[in-house]
Amino acid sequence: MNRRWLLSAPLLLPTLGLLLAFSPSDVIRSVPNNSFTKGEVVRYKVHYGLINAADATIEIAGDIHRVNDRPCYKATVTGRTIGSFDYFLRIRDTWRSYIDTTSILPQKFFRNIEENRYRKKETVDFDHSRDMALVESRGDDKDPLKKESFKVPNNVQDMVSGFFFLRTLNYDQRKVGELIRVQGFFDGQVFNLDVIYKGRETVETKAGVIRTIRLVPRMPENKLFSGENAVSVYLSDDRNKIPVLIQAELVVGSVKVDMYKYQGLKNRLNLVAKN
Repeated sequence: MNRRWLLSAPLLLPTLGLLLAFSPSDVIRSVPNNSFTKGEVVRYKVHYGLINAADATIEIAGDIHRVNDRPCYKATVTGRTIGSFDYFLRIRDTWRSYIDTTSILPQKFFRNIEENRYRKKETVDFDHSRDMALVESRGDDKDPLKKESFKVPNNVQDMVSGFFFLRTLNYDQRKVGELIRVQGFFDGQVFNLDVIYKGRETVETKAGVIRTIRLVPRMPENKLFSGENAVSVYLSDDRNKIPVLIQAELVVGSVKVDMYKYQGLKNRLNLVAKN
């Protein structure tokens, strides 16, 4: 197994973008959003077993950008290894999506991957009127630029914007065990995935004890995760619905992504008061 996946995949923050539900439409949809706004910053520590392995950040820029003549949030996810882990598995990853403020759909997606000697730069322009994704990518700066076009589902999400769309959903009427049908576009492919709603739980994070909504993406058979229910994502059980904890059981150990700091939230975080 390629060692770089032991951390880059378990960071899991961008992978939250696969957790989305969509409703086909021939016109620009309008999605109510009471969960996030510009200026939000959430920081995480990534633990591989007992090792403090990486830092990760999810950030919405403090200003609105216009892309394809649409007002957009500029949402950026970064991950980097730290300490002794950085000596043998150096990761510097950046994922960015320009998310339409009305439809919560991606207008443009960007990622810059540096994982040991592996390099990839990619830009995806979405044309939602034609349900097309235009992809430009290359390995490092010496590689030729590759251009491709892909047909995508209506209202498709990228891996960052899909995570933000997930935060707009209402879980109050969902039953424990209910499946949420999901779809996303990544690396030239449309992914179909089921997410299981597991109900409410209280979890302990570095930022405090928080009431949460637990979601479990049903993982396809692979050599990294231990079973199809190996990943649990915990969203704060309030109007923010920020991811406060992610746990993953791997074939070779476990990973925990733990929120330790936040600022600029649109709503008050639902912390459990200490006795």
